[in-house]
Formats: sequence, C-alpha cells, structure tokens
Amino acid sequence: MYKGFFGLNENPFNANPDPRYLYFTKEIEEALSGLKYGVQNRKGFITLTGEVGTGKTTLVNCLLDWLYQQKVRSAFLFNSRMNTSQLFDFILAEFCISCESRIKSQQLMRLNQWLLDRYRAGETTVLIVDEAQNLTHPVLEEIRLLTNLETSTEKLLQIVLSGQPELEEKLNQPQLRQLRQRIMLRCKTIPLTKEQTNDYIVERLRIAGAVGEPIFSRQAVEAIHLFSGGIPRVVNLLCEHSLINAYVEQQRPISQKIVKDIAHEFQLDLAPRSVVWNMSTNVSHSAAVLSPKRETPPSANQGERNVSEPVGRDERRHQTDGGGGRAQNADRVFAADEVTDATEKQSIERPDNKPNGNGRQIRNQGEAIEVAPTATQLPTRVNANGSESFVQNLGEARSGFRISPPMTTLKWPSSSITREQK
Repeated sequence: MYKGFFGLNENPFNANPDPRYLYFTKEIEEALSGLKYGVQNRKGFITLTGEVGTGKTTLVNCLLDWLYQQKVRSAFLFNSRMNTSQLFDFILAEFCISCESRIKSQQLMRLNQWLLDRYRAGETTVLIVDEAQNLTHPVLEEIRLLTNLETSTEKLLQIVLSGQPELEEKLNQPQLRQLRQRIMLRCKTIPLTKEQTNDYIVERLRIAGAVGEPIFSRQAVEAIHLFSGGIPRVVNLLCEHSLINAYVEQQRPISQKIVKDIAHEFQLDLAPRSVVWNMSTNVSHSAAVLSPKRETPPSANQGERNVSEPVGRDERRHQTDGGGGRAQNADRVFAADEVTDATEKQSIERPDNKPNGNGRQIRNQGEAIEVAPTATQLPTRVNANGSESFVQNLGEARSGFRISPPMTTLKWPSSSITREQK
C-alpha cells in the first residue's frame, strides 16, 4: 500500500530470502567466494554457519542461482528433520534419480552409479542441507559416508552444511570427530555493523526503485540498528512496519519515533540485543544492553581492587595495593551474577541440615556461608622465590600463605557479595 507514497516498485523488505536483495558485505563476499571455490575444486565438505537471521538461506539461494548458471547438478534439502531412510529418499528425488527399491544398499548403488556418470560427463554435483544443526548423529554419519563416493583423485559429491552456531557445537563432539576432520572449508555470516545497517537499508530501497530524498532519517536508522542488533531479518521487520506506519501518518522521512513505536510493539525495546563477536574465534555471545547492573558493597580494602567490576576468568590483570608493594593476581575473580546464581542453585539442592563444601554445618539461610573455591577458582600462594602456584586445598589456603584472590563470602538471602582479605 505504501509503494506509491514512497516511489517504490516493489516491497523492499520482504521476509523471503530473495538473492536479488543480498547485500554484499566483506564477510558475505568471503563466504560466497569460499562456497564457490569449494564446489569448483571438489573439496568435499563445506560448512556455512551464522546466527539466526544473518542471511544464510539468502546466501544459499544465491549459490543455487550460480550453480544453475554453471549447469551444476544440485540438491537442496531444506527440512532437516528426517531419519536416514528419508535422507536417501530426498536425495534421490532432488537429483531425479529413479530407484524402485527402498532398500538402502540398492539406493546407494544407484546413487553411486549416477554420480559416476555425471563425473565422466564432466559435471559437478552438490548436496546442500539447510538448518543442518537439527540433523541427528546417525544422519550426519550417513552424510559423512556419502563422501566415500569418490574416485582415486576427486570427490563425486560436494556437500554444503548450512546452520546456526549449534551446528559447530555439534560437530565438535567427540563422536563426530571423523566428520569434523573432513570439513575442508568453513564459511560464516555475522551481524551488520551500524554503517553496514545503513548501507543495507539504502541498497534494498534502491533495488526496489527508491530515488531522491532518503526515506529513513539518520536517527531512525540508528534506532533500527540498536533494536535489531544488526540482524538483517530483524532490520527487515522494523523497516517494513515503519514504512506502513509512516504511510498511515503521511510522514517522510521516517522518524525515530516511528521506529521506537514498532520496536515497542514487537517487544524489542525491553532488552535490545547486542551481539558481541570475538573476531579471533568468530563466536557470538548475546547480551542484554539494558539489563540492570547488580551493585556490590565496597570491600574493606576498596583502594586495592574495585570488586564490583566483573573480570573474565581467562583475563589476567595485575593491580598493585595501596601499600606500594605486592602485585595481586586477579585472574580468578568472576562476575557477581555468576557467583550468586551458582550459590543460589547450590542452596536449593543442599538441605539446611547438611554440611557445606568446607565441612561447616549450615544452620539457616541467614548465616553467612563460606564457599570453597572450585578447581578453576583456587587461590594462589607466593613461593619463596617470588613465583606463584595454586594451593592444593582450602586448608593450605588458610595456613599462612599470602593468597590472591581473597576468599568469597556470600550473605543470604540477599544477593550482595563482599570480598574479604584472608
């Protein structure tokens, strides 16, 4: 309904994975190039992973269009909820291979013969499985065994597994190590940055026929990126409904208020998501931007360490105390929320009349409970030569060594946390 008002030829933000609207960021170009390279050079196994809504299916459809232009035989399995017998039924149907028998051995022999015929004719065949994180272990094992259909020099079947980050987690399991070792290329998609979000919106509007003045104001684009977390699917949702509301209100350019109203309608303003990417490992972590911080009461030696600041377990920091001498090892300090959640769960599972991890009797929940460190939270001692080593047990930690970090004490039932020097 809004196309005439904004001068558009078609809807630019449809939810369909239309490859014409694929916006080529550097990461998307690298992923598509990797997929094409793997298919052309018969690499066998290729994976494409990324967060929900980051454009994997659109990228796969773009690959399918390219395969069609290259006259490459392809099979696309979009429903990964299947067993092993259904897997072979789908593969034979997608490749248009006729096989009257439902016996697995007969189907495999028919598939192998067909692949050999395509190879002798100089053709390449590709199997693409979408939503591959839902595949069961037996089905993944059958897919692995399909790569055994090969000549002495090349693979007869190229396989692309596309899925969410859970696919990588599944492939890292020990029982799938044979499959993991056969993956020759790993391609990834990631959320858009603020600049990429602006360019993404402009490009889709251009393809849809937009000319002249911008349709979205700069503030509106910033709000779209904030509430979407850079996820293209959520960007499309916000833009589509913003166009509708702006048309109803006869407003152009679209203001930030309209975007905020849409975000509130879809409950995206309750905790806008920020996807933090560790570029060294390409692992995503979701975090609530507006989640309140839990206040931590100051410790007795506040000048030495600000204990309210969460410090990563694997991040090593050294601080010098106010006395000007001893450096303290703070790589075992962990976030207050993690301690509270873990100890609250521990208190539920442990009856009040049983001793805690230190052998102390727990009389009631109002009593302070001293929690023994786990294997990853043991304090360290300073040896005579100035080096540090982990103490072997809690008794040794109390035997007079200088230890860092200090012991953790929790008060019940409140979630406040204090740290005392032992």
